[in-house]
Amino acid sequence: MDIATMIALAFLVLVVITVAKTAQIVPQRSAYVVERLGKYVKTLEAGFHLLIPFVDKIAYKHTLKENAMDVPRQACVTRDNIQIVVDGVLYLQVVDPKQASYGIHDYAYAAMQLAQTTLRSVVGKIDLDKTFEERESINMQVVEVLDEAAKPWGVKVLRYEIADIELPATILDALEKQMRAERERRAVVAESEGERQAKINVSEGMKQETINLSEADKMRQINEAEGKAREIELIAEATAEGIRRVALAINTDGGQDAVGLRVAEQYVHEFGKLAQTNNTMILPAELSNIGSAVAAITKTLESTRTR
Repeated sequence: MDIATMIALAFLVLVVITVAKTAQIVPQRSAYVVERLGKYVKTLEAGFHLLIPFVDKIAYKHTLKENAMDVPRQACVTRDNIQIVVDGVLYLQVVDPKQASYGIHDYAYAAMQLAQTTLRSVVGKIDLDKTFEERESINMQVVEVLDEAAKPWGVKVLRYEIADIELPATILDALEKQMRAERERRAVVAESEGERQAKINVSEGMKQETINLSEADKMRQINEAEGKAREIELIAEATAEGIRRVALAINTDGGQDAVGLRVAEQYVHEFGKLAQTNNTMILPAELSNIGSAVAAITKTLESTRTR
């Protein structure tokens, strides 16, 4: 290879390197921090950009997407001196690429360490039972402290989630016994409540039955009373109607003679019955003159009618 070819190749390589140093394409949701001769110049957003070759350089590359980081497991001591092991997930997002580049050396590592220390501090203020009930409150307190500390770093702390809480074996055994005792207590209470409700239902049923029986007996007595009253009323009406008709019959022609005949027949009939049922007979003085007795009765009826 002659010298001219070598020079041409060297020039071509130089051109390629120059173009590579000059042209920069920034992906979507990314930001590049540019330094010129070691000093910050600008931040490149998504798109095509041209730099001064051998003068400008890409010092830092940041993604503007939300980033999830695992916070390593760590031991925490609760207020009632119970040691638990907690791990979680931290969600960050770069909002200022310049501050994220020059505000701190490694914002991810710093946020992770601060999350661990903050979590230990928060857990140390509450009892063991509250660590399970107040997970959301713990998460919010960690996020509040981290977000305030990360502002100079150009980073936004979005949220922190406790992934798992591991308890010592002795504590797990005690909690299991406590839960078993609580379940047994609830079962006894539920059974007693059931028996109580059953007795209440039975007593209510007996009460309702007694009320229904008394109401039925009351209605029966009312119905019987109404029936008897109606019966008396009908008998009275029939009796009055009979008396009225007898009175009308007496006032007709021959009515008094018919009454006299009827009275004489009844007199003789009853006297005959008396003779059949008794061995000793007491004869009235007027027996020899039945006609006189009938006449007397007829006279009495006539005098009653004229009054």
